Amino acid sequence: MAKDWKERLGVVYSTNPDFGYEKAEAADQETLPPNKQDLRVSLDKKNRKGKAVTLVTGFVGTDDNLKALGKLLKSKCGVGGSAKDGEVMIQGDFRDKVMQILQAEGYKAKRSGG
Repeated sequence: MAKDWKERLGVVYSTNPDFGYEKAEAADQETLPPNKQDLRVSLDKKNRKGKAVTLVTGFVGTDDNLKALGKLLKSKCGVGGSAKDGEVMIQGDFRDKVMQILQAEGYKAKRSGG
């Protein structure tokens, strides 16, 4: 019983005698190869006090691979940014340069927005 409480942290009490505690499984997402990725490159100024950022969205894969892609883009552009929640944020308007870098790496990238 001592180990069992960790498995059922989400349920406090159940009156159902047949109730089965379900364990949450961490679903690791496989990273698609670059030619199968459908990335969108756009410029975003909303909620950033007027400062422009280049957003790369649509990445399907693990967080480690997303961070590696973000690091590559940030180093090639020579600016800061972040990579989380399936998108890479690059500080500044680098849409053209990001498109060239992604296409040189073999990614399918499209420019979206204005």
